[in-house]
Amino acid sequence: MEEKRVRAKKLVSKLGSVSESMRSEAICELRMISKQDPESRALIADAGAIPYISEFLYSPSSLCQENAAAALLNLSISDRESLMSTRGILDALSHALRNPTSPSAAQSVAATIYSLLLVENYRSIIGSKRDILYALVDILRPSPNSVSRTVKDALKALFGICLYPLNRASVIELGCVPALFSLILKDGRVGLVEDATAVIAQVAGCEEAPDAFGKVSGIEVLIDLLDMSTGSSPRTKENSVSALLNLAQCGGEKVVEHIKESGFWLFEGIQDVAQNGQTSSKGKSKAMALLKLLGAASSADKDATMIMKHHHQHHDHNNNNNNNSRWSRDSWTDYCSSSSS
Repeated sequence: MEEKRVRAKKLVSKLGSVSESMRSEAICELRMISKQDPESRALIADAGAIPYISEFLYSPSSLCQENAAAALLNLSISDRESLMSTRGILDALSHALRNPTSPSAAQSVAATIYSLLLVENYRSIIGSKRDILYALVDILRPSPNSVSRTVKDALKALFGICLYPLNRASVIELGCVPALFSLILKDGRVGLVEDATAVIAQVAGCEEAPDAFGKVSGIEVLIDLLDMSTGSSPRTKENSVSALLNLAQCGGEKVVEHIKESGFWLFEGIQDVAQNGQTSSKGKSKAMALLKLLGAASSADKDATMIMKHHHQHHDHNNNNNNNSRWSRDSWTDYCSSSSS
């Protein structure tokens, strides 16, 4: 252990060298050590490396910024407190997130932020940094340089941020709702849709959500995801149920009526989650709570055939209503068929 401590101190001293090549070699080596040897992470932090490493996030060199971002990610796994107690660390992470020299650097920074958000007390602190929130939302927007892994890590970070209720209004104000629904409709990859709907479910739990969702036909999209014919994954369906439940609870009777009028096939989808939810018992209980809120069921034993009957009785009327919807069931089905990869 002492040998590792001495090695860490030597590398940290090199980070302060006037030689650019020596600094680059040191940050590269610290990245590798922090990845391969978990025991060394605390030693590297104790040697005072984090302030030096964070400065490399401002580097115009893609290699230096990548190595610094990756090293901080590795250190955050074992020593989140040392990162958060470093002066200017969030500003440095924000800069690299907004000005990444490579997709790899952006991904590591987003992953580092998510790692820090695993600590409940840090969620309000990070959520107060609007430049970080905006940068994460911006990653979700369509771009020719968009990388799936970076988008996934940005979604995870936004999920962690939205676990703190007071952050939800902020991300809505910064445009996360249209960005999330655009990602679902224009990408369509199962993993990204699952992660996006998980964030949507969290965002839905605030007073500002109903208006924001209404502007992008969000309720209709969530209902389409519950339609049995779209082939949504079990996790996506459970997330959609959770989002609709949160919206209904925050938006009151007006939102409840909107959900009811948007598609009668939704009862079939909710009932399927209530009876056959595969990812968690919590998903089943939320589905039952939503059915009860919508007046479609009074207990977990409600017969699904009653809902199916209700669905078929109103099928023609509902098709007419949904021809005017921005995202009809048929258009969503066609989209999924054409976008599968």
